[in-house]
Amino acid sequence: MATTLVRPRTLTEPAPTAHKAPALRHLGPNWYASVMGTAIVATAGATLPYQLPGQRVACRLVWALSAVALAVLLTARAGHWLHHRDQARAHLLDPAVAPFYGCLPMALLAVGGGTFVVGKDLIGTGAAVAVDAVLFTAGTAIGLVAAVAVPYLMVVRHKVDPRQATPVWLLPLVAPMVSAALGPLLIPHLSPGQPREAMLLACYAMFGISLLATLLMLPLILGRLIVAGPLPLALTPTLFLVLGPLGQSTTAVNQLADMAPQAIGAPYAGALGASAVVYGVPVMGFALLWLALAVCLLVRAAREGMGFAVTWWALTFPVGTCVTGAAGLARHTGLTALAWLAAALFLALLTAWLLATAHTLRGLLTGHLLPTGPPGGVARRSGPAGARG
Repeated sequence: MATTLVRPRTLTEPAPTAHKAPALRHLGPNWYASVMGTAIVATAGATLPYQLPGQRVACRLVWALSAVALAVLLTARAGHWLHHRDQARAHLLDPAVAPFYGCLPMALLAVGGGTFVVGKDLIGTGAAVAVDAVLFTAGTAIGLVAAVAVPYLMVVRHKVDPRQATPVWLLPLVAPMVSAALGPLLIPHLSPGQPREAMLLACYAMFGISLLATLLMLPLILGRLIVAGPLPLALTPTLFLVLGPLGQSTTAVNQLADMAPQAIGAPYAGALGASAVVYGVPVMGFALLWLALAVCLLVRAAREGMGFAVTWWALTFPVGTCVTGAAGLARHTGLTALAWLAAALFLALLTAWLLATAHTLRGLLTGHLLPTGPPGGVARRSGPAGARG
């Protein structure tokens, strides 16, 4: 009987990385959406027009959870790049996965903003400002790189068809809008004069980057739905991603309007204050229209047997931005109806977060979301469509 000779590995030859931390091999950048969705619950809950007893304490706990989750995920993703570079490069070259790299900067920004809004109750204002400044700087830099790099890869490396267009394509384009919405929190802590004005105008510039890019992408997404029909069941929750740039841009103009008098003189400060309502109300109206359409398609997908996927986290952060947007409009207009809208959207956000969290924990405990078996075996993937549990 013939024998097979196996060449012994020398001491200087690197060991194969396929079997190192096998669970990390399946850890894609889409997992940062769970951090975003958790952080926005804390921020939105703390800024609601209506506050219940113990609500802010609960928001602090949720923020702390998001901060821990971010630290754990950053470490795990570093291990992914260290031990599974081939898979990491494959993610960048996969048009279905690469857009999720926009989630990393938004996770950094969301936790940073939450640190300033509610985390300061636990660590103090000075430490909160320092943490927020670091996370805002890192998140903004990575977000701007992603806003250029991912579309570049889609143009020159990815092979995409218009029928493949999904709201996931918006992810790298929304990150600068998150910076525009959270940057104003740091303006009062900058020196008066040019530093404050520069931050204000930089946030408006990032607002424009994200808004115009989103306006170019949305027709592709809506056209794909009309021409090709509903998205695959596992991707149906990503329809809610369209709410992200809508709600976040409304939040941004309201936050910038609040800080404009401290950063820029007349007549611009007054004009920017008025623009918050002039822009925010129509955009919030379209956001509610899209929300109704997305809910109808989500119900349809549920009836057809849609199971849990990591994409369920798309039901959290985008809805949270609509909560903060509606709360900002309520603050500037004084309309009770907008305050009630913010409260109703927050209840929807909280429900979605509880469902996504419960299913995610179950999927992790059972191994459905991050398989630990040999890479060569058959395993569910946790890519953009996630793994069903």
